[in-house]
Amino acid sequence: MGREASVEEKSFSENFQVIDNCLMVRLPEEVDHHRSAYISHKADWYILKKNVSHVVFDFEDTRFMDSSGVGIIMGRYKKISCFGGKVFAIHADRQVRRILCISGLDKIVEVMDD
Repeated sequence: MGREASVEEKSFSENFQVIDNCLMVRLPEEVDHHRSAYISHKADWYILKKNVSHVVFDFEDTRFMDSSGVGIIMGRYKKISCFGGKVFAIHADRQVRRILCISGLDKIVEVMDD
């Protein structure tokens, strides 16, 4: 089972890219507690080691997000805002937008229209 997790993490690590001064995080189809610790840890590493100014979460492939997804975004917002950065959400479908609104994240995260 540990081997399966590392294979998943390896394939998901390709979903982190630094473009100019932005960290782009392409989120998986399901953002749940199983993936949240890895996503948070990896995003934090990029924020601190690559000196990014902003974080962009790409929800194009995401069909499900629970409260741990809200935690991922909130935690990265707290970290990047200390450096004067912003967090953006792109390609969020109706359901993800609803979660962003209900949780209040739409007040601190710029949700971009397609």
